[in-house]
Amino acid sequence: MSLDVLTFGLNHHSAPVSVRERVSMPEQLLRPALDGLRSAFGARVQEATILSTCNRTEIYCAAQPEVAEHIPSWLAEFNSLEANELRPHLYQYNKDLAVRHAFRVASGLDSMVLGEPQILGQMKTAVRAASDAGSLGTLLHQLFQKTFSVAKEVRTQTAIGAQSVSMAAASVRLAQRVFGDLSKTRVLFIGAGEMIELCSTHFAAQKPSCMVVANRTRERAETLASQFDGKTMKLADLPERLAEFDIVVSCTASSLPILGLGLVQKASRARRHMPMVMIDLAVPRDIEPEVSQLDDVYLYSVDDLGRYVQMASDSRQAAVVQAEAIIDSRVQNFMHWMDSRAVVPVIRNLNQGADAVVQTELDRARRLLAKGENADLVLEQFARSLTQKYLHAPMVALNRSQGDDRAALMDMLPRLFPYQDSSH
Repeated sequence: MSLDVLTFGLNHHSAPVSVRERVSMPEQLLRPALDGLRSAFGARVQEATILSTCNRTEIYCAAQPEVAEHIPSWLAEFNSLEANELRPHLYQYNKDLAVRHAFRVASGLDSMVLGEPQILGQMKTAVRAASDAGSLGTLLHQLFQKTFSVAKEVRTQTAIGAQSVSMAAASVRLAQRVFGDLSKTRVLFIGAGEMIELCSTHFAAQKPSCMVVANRTRERAETLASQFDGKTMKLADLPERLAEFDIVVSCTASSLPILGLGLVQKASRARRHMPMVMIDLAVPRDIEPEVSQLDDVYLYSVDDLGRYVQMASDSRQAAVVQAEAIIDSRVQNFMHWMDSRAVVPVIRNLNQGADAVVQTELDRARRLLAKGENADLVLEQFARSLTQKYLHAPMVALNRSQGDDRAALMDMLPRLFPYQDSSH
């Protein structure tokens, strides 16, 4: 049965962070998820890739079309959710719409930060994980290679990434809204991944009085801190030291909050209610959302930063129009490749059938020649028999057809079986 490209997922457009964090899959969970998906559907899902970031969790499949209605339930069950909790937030694309979505995501057109480049690296990581899990076949391999090529073309030929207000830059600007000049502030970074590294670079440019990194792995914390002459601390010391900091930026892979309401409340009292900016870039969230209820704490989630960034992105709509035009053209190219790929088994079957007929007639001719039959008569019989078998199926179809079907066949047959007019 033919396979479709199918895409299922949710993102910052369709679901709030409170829902996204419940289906977010850290890298170590991708293989079990891919294995579980293929185990649940067997041959009906032949290829699969899962892309999971703070802003989206998406499943890309090469699958039989009828599985589409069942995959959302599988995604909910895998994440221990009720299907009706998830369905209102899910989108689904198939065929050319699924291909278009992949191209738009990789090009940064579907990102919270319009044109941001990180998503392309995240998608490449997801494809490597699928390849390692053995769930990447010809169709998705071709799709993602084309996806990466389109993303490069969009970034090269348009200004989609120009003057992009990144999440890291937005973090600094939101902190400046509260403190103004950041040169007298103390900044704590929790985590040491790519997003924290970006944020630390932006904050370092403001020359705060102190920058500290707390991370589960001390070596990574020290490596990052050394880039801006900062210091490190243990995560276990957070309860005692949180009150020291004016700005806290957190982005870890923890499945549970690191900073709870009680802990932040205690720190706020110790600070004598001096303002504190807390920026939570993690999904699932590192800081309990109830912290936002505290009068002197300004808590921003990844969605809050996204809204701020969007306001700065609206001026680049001309670049978006250019990018969409490129993507439209490349989607058509890919769908043409898919259509031509669907013809391959038909051509193979035609060739195999023809080879079988030829072999049967050759065997018969060889037997006659071995018996001493006249070679010219054997060749003439071979040619006549081969021609009859070659024309048998279209002649039967033509004789059995009527009305419009016969007219369509009579129009088609000269193209399928062209002949030379003997009068020319």
